[in-house]
Amino acid sequence: MHIFRRVARAHLAVPLLLLLGAGRDARAKQTAAPDSFAELEDRIAQVLEETHTPGLGIAIVSRDKVQWVAGIGTADVASGRSATPETLWRVGSTSKGFVSLAVLKLQEEGRLSLDDPVREHAPEIEFANPWDETDPVRLVHLLEHTSGFDDVHLADYANSDPKPLSLREALDSHPDSRVARWRPGTRFSYCNSGPGLAAYSVEKVTGERFEEYVQESFFDPLGMSGATYLLTPEVERRGATLYKPDGVTPFPYKHIVLRPSGALNASARDLASYLRFYLQRGGFEGRRLVSAESIARMERGASSSAARVGLESVYGLSNYPSPHGGFVFHGHDGGMEGGLAQLAYLPEHGVGYAFAINGANGAAFGRISKLVRDFLVRDLPEPALPSPATAPGQPVSAYAGYYEPASPRMAKAQFAERILGLTRLTIDGHGLRLEQLLDGGASEYVAVTDRLARRPDQSLTTLALLPVDAEDTFIVVEGQTLRRIGGWLAWGQVGLLFIAAGLFASSLVFALVWVPRYLLGRLRGGPHIGVRFWPLVSTLSLIGFAALLVGGSNDPVQRLGRVTAYSVGQMSLSVALAGTAFWGLLVVIRAARAPINRGAWWHSLLVAIACSSVALYLLYWGMIGLRSWSY
Repeated sequence: MHIFRRVARAHLAVPLLLLLGAGRDARAKQTAAPDSFAELEDRIAQVLEETHTPGLGIAIVSRDKVQWVAGIGTADVASGRSATPETLWRVGSTSKGFVSLAVLKLQEEGRLSLDDPVREHAPEIEFANPWDETDPVRLVHLLEHTSGFDDVHLADYANSDPKPLSLREALDSHPDSRVARWRPGTRFSYCNSGPGLAAYSVEKVTGERFEEYVQESFFDPLGMSGATYLLTPEVERRGATLYKPDGVTPFPYKHIVLRPSGALNASARDLASYLRFYLQRGGFEGRRLVSAESIARMERGASSSAARVGLESVYGLSNYPSPHGGFVFHGHDGGMEGGLAQLAYLPEHGVGYAFAINGANGAAFGRISKLVRDFLVRDLPEPALPSPATAPGQPVSAYAGYYEPASPRMAKAQFAERILGLTRLTIDGHGLRLEQLLDGGASEYVAVTDRLARRPDQSLTTLALLPVDAEDTFIVVEGQTLRRIGGWLAWGQVGLLFIAAGLFASSLVFALVWVPRYLLGRLRGGPHIGVRFWPLVSTLSLIGFAALLVGGSNDPVQRLGRVTAYSVGQMSLSVALAGTAFWGLLVVIRAARAPINRGAWWHSLLVAIACSSVALYLLYWGMIGLRSWSY
């Protein structure tokens, strides 16, 4: 998941009583932070009910004690089993923290180093890196997601083998995703195979299965009695069932093949101990598991270009900062089909929380996160925001211009991201403004140094201007790397997109006229109906392809990661688009002198050119004929 992804928040309907004083008081009470655990529980239960989310497990701790641990709502709808502090929840990518802890523990023991090249420990695991001689992929790159690898492909996401597979077998299944797309140690791009490969390196060094090493090194000392990466009888007995957004339709248990990256089951009590371990800086109940320096290293990213210029909001070792006004939480979110989790803490204040829900509802997740954070910081002094830079100066002003995304999580998504993410950076006084070209959305930033900026209401710097290299100019904002491009290219792409969309729309509208006329035998130039027919078929193929691709993205693992109507349909329609577009263009060109309405011919020619251009673009990016279930 993106490290600063904003989860959409649902807004409560406001009754007419808001017109009255009592109504205003009620609204103020809802927006104010809860002032007790009882009120927090009531507010969370209300969110669960309104969002059709069955249940939640939660822990709030201080450095020295568990302040509150609870289960709210339902763990399993069919049986009516209630959520309790002992219910086991799928915590997704929060699992990754134990990979980094294992590596750091072994580093402290002198058995490996974060800077070790991966080939030194796992030469038998296949991956490609064009810069291997000068810039090898190192363990730190795997843990900080700066290897340049593609994320695991949909087929790996869809793989649910209860055998279970060994890490070696899982890593061997689709090695084609592990290709460095840029020089390792430069750009951040979230990649689930990285921690899996690091965990395999732990197995090679220790001679133990990763799950066994983590059990004896961390789960047992922390008293995390329910924590497990596998589907055990205990998980079957007290695990939470995960549900679709309706809160009724269950997902089957997912056997994640790269278990260290996201398969962990843990209870609220387990997560309470895990949180206190971070707040005690690597110790627990008087026993030291790793050094305080190792915990501090987890919280600080170091291997990316953005980290080297001092950007604070960079991903560390399975741990990243998350701003909440002037406060900066550390931790990690987690998500999988039907479940969302968040673990976060304030090191300097010695407090933290973790919660997990068993519903695929981002609105519930965002609202609960805000409720808990507001509750934790309600009595803490608001940190002072850094002073703005005295002047933007150079090199800040030299970075104004247009940018496109340059670090896609999945390479196959680049065909869409590079256009949908077109951005303009403008600089005025102390301020920097990023504006999305397509939707007009804008974000404001305040310069802190000549290379770093923050949002006006946050203390954490989240925008960095990277040093210009010989070829490109890059900025990093909210975890994403953007590359500067010419304004003519940015606006040219936007303009062509709207022109093509207009032509496709007009093709559908005109079809409402000429198709009935043709069927009634009233269309002049009837023998040359192909001039109108093939561009229309291309347009319909494109619309169908886009609809299935977008519809599949709502549940990509189930719909696109397997052989389904969505996956086969989008592949077939992409081929139909290319075939009918090129054939249609040929048909139109060959009918240039045919007895056909000139306006209709020119329109068909323009639509055929637009369809062929889109087909060529998709062909270039590997989307024509893509079998997503094997990608």
